[in-house]
Amino acid sequence: MTTTTIAHPEYNYKVVKQFALTTVLWGIIGMAVGVLIAAQLIWPALNFDTPWLTFSRLRPLHTNAVIFAFGTSALFATSYYVVQRTCKVRLISDKIAAFTFWGWQAIIISAVITLPLGISTAKEYAELEWPIDILITIVWVAYAYVFIGTIAIRKTSHIYVANWFYAGFIITVAVLHLVNSAAIPVTLFKSYSIYSGAVDAMIQWWYGHNAVGFLLTAGFLGMMYYFVPKQAERPVYSYRLSVVHFWALVSLYIWAGPHHLHYTALPDWTQSLGMVMSVILFIPSWGGMINGIMTLSGAWHKLRTDPVLRFLIVSLSFYGMSTFEGPMMAIKSVNALSHYTDWTVGHVHSGALGWVAMVSIGALYHLIPRLYGKTQMADLKLVNTHFWLHTVGVVFYIVSMWISGVMQGLMWRAVNSDGTLTYSFVQSLEASYPFYFVRFLGGVFVVAGMLVMGYNVYKTVRGDKQVAAGQTQAA
Repeated sequence: MTTTTIAHPEYNYKVVKQFALTTVLWGIIGMAVGVLIAAQLIWPALNFDTPWLTFSRLRPLHTNAVIFAFGTSALFATSYYVVQRTCKVRLISDKIAAFTFWGWQAIIISAVITLPLGISTAKEYAELEWPIDILITIVWVAYAYVFIGTIAIRKTSHIYVANWFYAGFIITVAVLHLVNSAAIPVTLFKSYSIYSGAVDAMIQWWYGHNAVGFLLTAGFLGMMYYFVPKQAERPVYSYRLSVVHFWALVSLYIWAGPHHLHYTALPDWTQSLGMVMSVILFIPSWGGMINGIMTLSGAWHKLRTDPVLRFLIVSLSFYGMSTFEGPMMAIKSVNALSHYTDWTVGHVHSGALGWVAMVSIGALYHLIPRLYGKTQMADLKLVNTHFWLHTVGVVFYIVSMWISGVMQGLMWRAVNSDGTLTYSFVQSLEASYPFYFVRFLGGVFVVAGMLVMGYNVYKTVRGDKQVAAGQTQAA
């Protein structure tokens, strides 16, 4: 009996390497800016009386850096890797893939320059002015062509579920960006939204929440559906559930944006629709979390010795927690307490640092050694150190913000017997200071972990521990 060896195409790993390494770099920078602005809330003098170092200018730089420089670079890297491996074909165009890398870096550098200068649309997660928005559109269309075009020329009959999530995120983010960024330019650095009033607010939060729903959820679920089974060396717990998860998520998430606008000028029925859809969204979200975690069935013991798998599985726990908390906070009666408080900040970061960052870091720890022909990261002890630094940092961060947020909500609604407010806003701010320090400390832990990762990645890329011949080409 003769054995046949399956010949694998030579994949384009160059662009994957570029995006993977810049993900680590932008992660360190974006999170360090976050720590600086967290420190400014305790020690305001840290803006050094310099306009471009004030909280109001650095905060959008921080959000853009962690979402679009760190998070989206991780999505570029992993989607280009996964689509080639699962479709058994090279990217449809190396040149256009290279253009997406350099184009995306140009966008990030543009944000680094313009946002501290105060050049901003002032729209949450969409602060970049119209010339940069046009460049984003061009790069994103190129990205869609490379990714979907590669699926079109695949050598497999089946489209693996991770590619459905990646494609869904790419297409939906394109639509969100085009609609929300529609503006009338008045100068090179200034434009006005074509929408006004409550319509502008609704369009903005349709975009804002679905940037969370599709970029920061669907895209990273694509990552999860590839890297968790690969690292665990187990098949997905239920492939049928993963398909149901995809269609339920993309059908429901798009309607949830109005829950950001409870008790505003938005029509009440629209607020109620956003609330109901948000609550229903809990079901597919937890279905996906359970599917990911149960993939470890028969391999739970690996968590004791594999810190990379630990990153991936704990990220799913944070995903489950965030997607329980989000629908709960969308309920009007809960929102009356939570809105505009630090509870919202804690919720955002349980998703961003707990889910998005941890699944990205775990995926990169799996990916980077294989890109450079290594069996594993240069130092697994440093991966373990990073895991604990990050986990402790995230817990410090979100617990302090939960306590601070609930306390703020209760203080703001407290009234005396004569109907006057019991506490002034300044008193609520003073009461928050200890929790701001704990939040800052949590951020320091997270950035310390990213620096450890940067050093470990450098050691891995520069090292000489080689994989057995042909192992990097295994499907």
